[in-house]
Formats: sequence, structure tokens, C-alpha cells
Amino acid sequence: MSPAERRRTLEVLDRLERAYPDARCALDFDTPLQLLIATILAAQAQDKHINTVTPGLFAKYRTAADWAEAPLDQLEVDLKPTGFFRNKAKAVKATCQALVERHGGAVPEDLDALVALPGVGRKTANVVLGNAFGHPDRVATDTHVLRLSARLGFTEETDAAKVEADLEARWPAPRRTRACHLLQFHGRQVCVARRPRCDACPVNDLCPSAFRVEAEAKDEAAARRPRPAKKVGKKTKKAGPARRGR
Repeated sequence: MSPAERRRTLEVLDRLERAYPDARCALDFDTPLQLLIATILAAQAQDKHINTVTPGLFAKYRTAADWAEAPLDQLEVDLKPTGFFRNKAKAVKATCQALVERHGGAVPEDLDALVALPGVGRKTANVVLGNAFGHPDRVATDTHVLRLSARLGFTEETDAAKVEADLEARWPAPRRTRACHLLQFHGRQVCVARRPRCDACPVNDLCPSAFRVEAEAKDEAAARRPRPAKKVGKKTKKAGPARRGR
């Protein structure tokens, strides 16, 4: 990465920091176990919706053993409001069984140990390490981070693991977890998926995609709109030249 590109990257982060000083993890939690469970439940669901469900769940299931020993059919009932509840119930139960068997019920503060748990990928592991354990150097490639890092020219990759590697090379280690929060907030409020509000973006002069994505979205929306049907009126015959009398 060139010195100019490094300066641009840091300026983007600095401006987003000023724009979103309250940026933080969108999932509510008190313990590493709670964040691990909440992150699993947040798959294919909105974080703010999961935050309405987890207080009751965390009051009922307080330890990994509580989740591990719960009957699967009961977990399905309790997790139904999160969507895709059957798969999530199996994943949560299997993860917590592994925590009990391998780690005495504690969530390990180690990337390799976390991704070895059933149903836990790198993104979930990095969310837990960066937020529950306070590691500042974690990159969690959720949908907002993937979308914005591409639009901002931070990566040309689409595979999450390769994007993570690109961002680790570009972002200073002490700012990586924080940078994810900033991109997530910006992605929810301004740089949204379908119609990014480039006119309201604090980094539009630093973004190679500024206004282009917005224009393309408008063109796509216009193309999807049905065209009004043409009115078909009565055909009228044009008068021919006047016939001369004989």
C-alpha cells in the first residue's frame, strides 16, 4: 500500500470516528457467552430484533450447561422469534455442549479454539474476541464491513477471509475492532445497500464509489418501474389529394 493510500485510509477512519463517536457492538451482552449466543442468533436476522429476544433467553439460560442440557424441542420454542429457529437451536446446543466438554463451560479467549466450536466461524469468533474480550485488532467481516470495504476501495476481494486479510494489512492493529463498528454504523445509516446516500456521506470525496453506486441504484430502480401503456386511439385516414372533376 502506497503512503498516499495509507493516508487516505486513516483519513476515512478519522472522519467516520468524528461522525459516529458512539459506534459500538450492535448486540447487547454482559458476558462472552451471551455475545457468542447472540451472534449465532443474529444470523439472517437484524441485531436490534435479536436484542429484544435475548434478555428473556439470558435470564432463563445463564450458563453454557443450561443451554447444553436444554431439550432441543424446548430450545426451538424459545428461539422461534429469532427466525430459522431449528438450525439455530441445534447450533447453540452443539456449541454449548462443546464449551462444557472442552473448556469447562467457559468461552475460550483464543481464535483457533473458538472456530473449532460447532457453528462458530471466523466472523463470530472475531466479534467475541474484539468485543467481549476487548481485543482491538479483530476484523469481523459482517455484511456491512464487506460492502463498505469494497465501496471504499479497501479491498477487491469478495471472499470474507481474504477481505479480512486485506483489512488487517490496511488498518492499524489498535483500530481494527473500532473500524468495524464505524463501518457498521455508516452502513446502517448512510452507505446502505440499495440506495446509498452519498450526498450525506462524510467521506464522499475520499470514496472511489461515491455517487456512482447511488446513480446505478437509481438507474436500476427506474428500469424496474413498469412503463405506462401506450394509449391506442382510433386511426384516422389522411385526406388524399382532391380529385379533379372531369
